[in-house]
Amino acid sequence: MTDKKTNPKDELIPLKKINSIPNLIQDNSGKEAKVKSRQSFAKTIGLTGGIGSGKTTVAQVIEKMGFPVYYSDVRAKEIVNEDKVLKEKIKMLLGNTAYDENGFYDRKFVAEKVFNNSNLLQNLNTLIHPAVKTDFENWVKNQNSDFVFKETALLFELNLNETCYKSILVTADDRLRIKRVMDRDGKTYREIENIMQKQMSEKAKCKLADFIIYNNSTLENLKVEIEKMLAALIQNKSKF
Repeated sequence: MTDKKTNPKDELIPLKKINSIPNLIQDNSGKEAKVKSRQSFAKTIGLTGGIGSGKTTVAQVIEKMGFPVYYSDVRAKEIVNEDKVLKEKIKMLLGNTAYDENGFYDRKFVAEKVFNNSNLLQNLNTLIHPAVKTDFENWVKNQNSDFVFKETALLFELNLNETCYKSILVTADDRLRIKRVMDRDGKTYREIENIMQKQMSEKAKCKLADFIIYNNSTLENLKVEIEKMLAALIQNKSKF
């Protein structure tokens, strides 16, 4: 794990301290104000990574450690079926065949339609992103944590990092990423390579990320890197 702004050699802080900030807010007169939930000042941490990087694995580990994680990509797949207004907008953009005969979003059809059409893909993201943004904001209101994590594949592509307190990039060697996706999805080497070429380069993402987690080894080593990153976040937060 590489932290551009924090010394990675600093002593690790126990993860339980993440919830050490009091819930009581004092007003200017020194009197105790009404108790406010942590969500009113929870800091959003953006979590991203390219195909095969292990972004979702990192998110799941963080969630198991007790931190709230919003899975943007998963919710987006649900919202395109739940939001009636969004469904009509998508049909207007891509045609009625964007949804199958049962009224469900046809991911394969849509993916094929926008894969080689960057303008169409951008227009589709412009429709879906605001709906996901609203859903995320409603989700945050129900959380009780100093930090909330937002997992999303397009953190930097959509400039979502600008609304985050910090950003985390999960990355790995290209050959390892390709092998993971081949084993997971059954895609060919060439298919995965084409997908990777369509995504923002790892070099560009590394320049934008506050923290970088290299996922080239075992799950146990990955957990150690995640703990280092979380400790660095706590240390960084204590300075404000």
